[in-house]
Amino acid sequence: MSQENSLLEKLEGIRLRFEEVSEQITNPEVITDTKKYIKLNKEYKELERVVEARLRFKNTLDNITSAKQILKEESDPEMKEMAKEELDELEGQLPELEEEIKLLLIPADPQDTKNAVVEIRAGAGGDEASIFAGDLFRLYTKFAESKGWKVEVTNSNEGTSGGFKEVVMNITGNRVYGVMKYESGVHRVQRVPQTETQGRVHTSAATVAVLPEAEEFDIDLRTEDIRKDTYCSSGPGGQSVNTTYSAIRLTHIPSGIVVTCQDQKSQLKNLDKAMVELRTRLYNLEYQKYLDEISSKRKTMVSSGDRSAKIRTYNYPQGRVTDHRINFTLYNLPAVLDGDIQAIIDKLVIEENAERLKASDL
Repeated sequence: MSQENSLLEKLEGIRLRFEEVSEQITNPEVITDTKKYIKLNKEYKELERVVEARLRFKNTLDNITSAKQILKEESDPEMKEMAKEELDELEGQLPELEEEIKLLLIPADPQDTKNAVVEIRAGAGGDEASIFAGDLFRLYTKFAESKGWKVEVTNSNEGTSGGFKEVVMNITGNRVYGVMKYESGVHRVQRVPQTETQGRVHTSAATVAVLPEAEEFDIDLRTEDIRKDTYCSSGPGGQSVNTTYSAIRLTHIPSGIVVTCQDQKSQLKNLDKAMVELRTRLYNLEYQKYLDEISSKRKTMVSSGDRSAKIRTYNYPQGRVTDHRINFTLYNLPAVLDGDIQAIIDKLVIEENAERLKASDL
């Protein structure tokens, strides 16, 4: 059996499953079962991409067969020439289509479609590390803006000279985690701090952790397992901030996980946000096991979730950004700090896809 036909055979089962799911999501019984409906809807979107690629692949193969037929049977030189040109073009498209389909056939990380909770913490380097954490916060806010995503800060602790000792934000939109997961790890900055009088270059660091946001049905949270405390918010925001018990602290007793949210003036809104974060952190205890398992199988897994790994250096004197996972360097530091990180993420995706293809038997 030719490689093309064996690929089409693999795709046939997916086409049939797609038709089955299409039918199920219009079933009134399924529509009323929210959990099932959301799950099937997600599967429908994923399968749709494969089915569309299959159709393009099949049409290309059919057109190749037709062009070959014309070359074989046609006597008109002009017609033969046109068929030859079309055949060359179509055969040139085949490898790319095959590659696209193979990647679609490898099971994607089921978390990729989720929203994300992004946590930036100042590392070694004192005030300068906090300022750099603030730079990263601005970078991701700008990047999210360019993607049409929504950013909400849930908790922050400002640095004494600007920036943040810690800032936690929710990013919502299309496939946020699938893109942002590549940012997990230690980010290093090399520059002359504002506080430095001798003009010496210092190295500081900040840690970024990107977690897939848990949906309501991912984690079954029992009320009796949660201790809720309220307290006065601290920080800017006028009188009401310091006099109203609107800030929320949730403690999950079995795991010891504590989350706080003091971003909103309303206690109810803070509680909602804190619950989202608590669910996410509990979910990630399990998710980390999955990450550890695949990173042990894949040598250059770029999104292994290892938050202690040094992943990127931002060098101000040379205007350089280097991603150490793929030895990729750009000399456009100002643009990167302004949120232009898509080129780096694209390279990381290509590298990871190559790894995934190598590990699969397609």
